[in-house]
Amino acid sequence: MRIWNKEMECMPREELEKLQLKRLKETLHRVYEKSPVYRKKFTQAGFHPEDLKSLSDLTRLPFTVKDDFRENYPFGMFTVPMKDVVRLHASSGTTGKLTVVGYTRNDLEIWSELVARMVTMAGVTEEDVAQIAFGYGLFTGAHGLHYGLEKVGATVIPISGGNSEKQIMIMKDFGTTALVSTPTYALHLSEVAMKMGIDPKNDLKIRVGLFGGEACSEEYRRELEARWGMLATDNYGLSEIGGPGFSGECELICGQHVAEDYFIVEIIDPETLKPVPPGEKGEVVITTLCREALPVIRYRTKDISSITYEPCACGRTTARLSKITGRTDDMLIIRGVNVFPSQIESVLMNIEGLEPHYQIIVYKKGFLDDIEIRVEVSENIFTDRFSDLEHIEENLRQQLYKTLSINPKIKLVEPHSIERTAGKAKRVIDLRHKQGGLQGE
Repeated sequence: MRIWNKEMECMPREELEKLQLKRLKETLHRVYEKSPVYRKKFTQAGFHPEDLKSLSDLTRLPFTVKDDFRENYPFGMFTVPMKDVVRLHASSGTTGKLTVVGYTRNDLEIWSELVARMVTMAGVTEEDVAQIAFGYGLFTGAHGLHYGLEKVGATVIPISGGNSEKQIMIMKDFGTTALVSTPTYALHLSEVAMKMGIDPKNDLKIRVGLFGGEACSEEYRRELEARWGMLATDNYGLSEIGGPGFSGECELICGQHVAEDYFIVEIIDPETLKPVPPGEKGEVVITTLCREALPVIRYRTKDISSITYEPCACGRTTARLSKITGRTDDMLIIRGVNVFPSQIESVLMNIEGLEPHYQIIVYKKGFLDDIEIRVEVSENIFTDRFSDLEHIEENLRQQLYKTLSINPKIKLVEPHSIERTAGKAKRVIDLRHKQGGLQGE
């Protein structure tokens, strides 16, 4: 099992924490001197970089949130002059303002190094042919994976997203062995291949999937592996902290290894904002180390995970995140019950006769929020025999109640009726602020 950078990825924890403290001190001094945004935050908190004596002092600092990026759009969070910024990326936002991130040449070198570690964890080598089916553009994902894969020596096919039949043709003709995409697009590509008369598991050479951009359940992972005959690995990153490369799974699939020499990760209770013990789920908070153009201190990701510091059997000693199970802002409160889309997905994936394509429609029923779950049935089930569909619906209703303690509306829909996308799947459709639709039913 290969390790890209044994010195850093297998460093004893005591040495790693000394390195983190040294780099954190340097980062705090830099942002205090170069960033009016952080200088104001520190002053309001009564904190000066000289006050940092240990890693535990990090909790004395204020959080950074997405609104900080929006309020300082486009370049107000940068700590270097624009002449030193050689790359700009951005992610879309719900307010219309982009979240803009910048990179110096050194930032790009570090980014490639981080992704090289990540893809090596998944088993990618210079022998692989990697097809990147992420959309190229301002989105960080495609470019990050591109340069990291090239760094390890893999052959890169920058096909971008969409044009699914061409994707399959290229896989077959070019001998693609590694697929980079969202998990939902990978599932869609498997359907397209079958329609073309190509069995992804037996007629193509894909052996490893590098999936990111959206959370998916373990059940969804198993479905991908069954359809493609590959190892499906998960990785995690955000534009605000530089893109992919923050963490990724090794071939043992036992948590995502965090690049702790370049990041400090905390898990907090999203209500109390206090740290939670290792192994307990909470919100992921990230502090960057060594970033020049855009250091970020205690960024609240809103993503939900837990952390362990136990060394992995692969030989790496870095902390590991559990699979991201959702976001704090994805949580729905239905009749007083907290519901996460990931819980619904886990149930759907275990019901025979259902396909892993679904949508959750949120609407108002009187003064309360309610949901309808629309899910595709398998082609061999979608028949005129109403009793078959009735049995599936009742089974689904019972399993959802066992998991969620609520009885949502269920609508079984015909195969291929839910929109497919090359990017992130739109799982939740919110109709609460719209007239008509399901309101008042």
